[in-house]
Amino acid sequence: MLLMNRLPGLGCLMLLSLVGSGSGAIVTDHDRVVTCYISTWAVYRTGSASYPLDSFDPTLCTHAIYAFAGLDEEKNAIKSLDAWQDLKDNYGKGGFEKLTGMRAKHPHLKVLLAIGGWNEGSEKYSNLAANPERRQAFVKNALDFIKQYGFDGLDLDWEYPTQRGGKPADRENFVALVRELSQLFRKNNLLLTSAIGAGKDTIDSAYDVKALSKYLDFLHIMCYDYNGSWDGKIGPNAPLTSRDFLNVEYSIEHLLELGAPASKLVLGLPFYGRTFVSTMAKARLGDTADKVGFPGPATKENGFMGYNEVCEELKRNPSDWTLEWDSTASEMVAIKSNGSVSQVVVYDSTRSIANKVRFAIRQKLAGLMVWSVDTDDFNGLCALEEDTYKDFGDRGRVALSIPPPVSGKYPLLKTISNAVIVASDELTQENVIPHEPDEVPPAGSATDASGATLVSASSWILAMVLFIGTATVTVRML
Repeated sequence: MLLMNRLPGLGCLMLLSLVGSGSGAIVTDHDRVVTCYISTWAVYRTGSASYPLDSFDPTLCTHAIYAFAGLDEEKNAIKSLDAWQDLKDNYGKGGFEKLTGMRAKHPHLKVLLAIGGWNEGSEKYSNLAANPERRQAFVKNALDFIKQYGFDGLDLDWEYPTQRGGKPADRENFVALVRELSQLFRKNNLLLTSAIGAGKDTIDSAYDVKALSKYLDFLHIMCYDYNGSWDGKIGPNAPLTSRDFLNVEYSIEHLLELGAPASKLVLGLPFYGRTFVSTMAKARLGDTADKVGFPGPATKENGFMGYNEVCEELKRNPSDWTLEWDSTASEMVAIKSNGSVSQVVVYDSTRSIANKVRFAIRQKLAGLMVWSVDTDDFNGLCALEEDTYKDFGDRGRVALSIPPPVSGKYPLLKTISNAVIVASDELTQENVIPHEPDEVPPAGSATDASGATLVSASSWILAMVLFIGTATVTVRML
């Protein structure tokens, strides 16, 4: 029973196998959440980077989030930010209904609408949340909007309470807004989630974590943008660990300490890298850089490069780039130098994704979230990555079945589901296999006057008893 309490839901995982030929496991092979944000403006990108909703693969996600809708301040209601893309009116493309319509063939899929985002700002949401009458009007109107277009719920992306023109009272008012939405949404069997900033300062000032956790179904933790060109030096976008507070492990552990249940935390993964320009030759992490990074050819945002842009560039011009793995950050560093100037991209490879999934499994989190599917290699144009599970099974106590490198479309998304199973198997084995004694006690040493060897022998016997009991529990689980 102890093992079952420590590893919820993992008994059934032991009966499952990975899909072969590098195709990746689909979400029904495990019990974790895989939440996929779709930045719908990606359809306007050029060439092969253009991402229509037809490119979305529902088999790789449990939840899909349509990003973004906005706030109509006059009506206290949700509004479309791109009517031609979102709606069917005036011969529009009907994106809302196209995404929700995918549930007909994929009934496992939950489809949510996200309201907010960086460009929507913070001030208008601060003003809404501060006014009880406006909040109540919004709650009713939001329910009507979600039901009208057939969504399974609403995702709040207020970036960020108390910041960017917000007020200190936002922290309390955000809880009030979430509570009132939750009360109505739960009566209508609808989901309510929120994107949560991952920086310590943002968490501490913006969120009453324990209160929000009562009303939200999931908290999507945006574990990226810890560093960027704005710092004036080269830094990891989404480090797993670091010497400061700016890392994935600290963010998740801090939220847990503040009262967020692991069963509601969804770890965010970036399908993009941060770019830097440095006047130093062969620049590395920590070196000085310009305040503005270079853009990707399709996303065209300074300091940003989608994973698909990175891996296609590496495939086209492999000799131009040097790849280095940073073991502390668990991120890949790509460096291009002409002798006096360096271009650097710090991004998440399949190895990075697998290591973060492993962390999420060990923390018993609800699952993983991605921003965003449209910058994965959704066309399947990039080279295989052979080192995805290089950091697994490093204790010499497990025998893992490692899947082949993922090939074809969506290598990062496929890695998530494969890594959930590999990481769960690894953790199960570590909890089942007993520690071996350092050495076999010599004959007759149990009578040693010091008692030291006697204690060692007793520990070995106890380990064997625990192993027999644990093995019995494992059989019952299966």
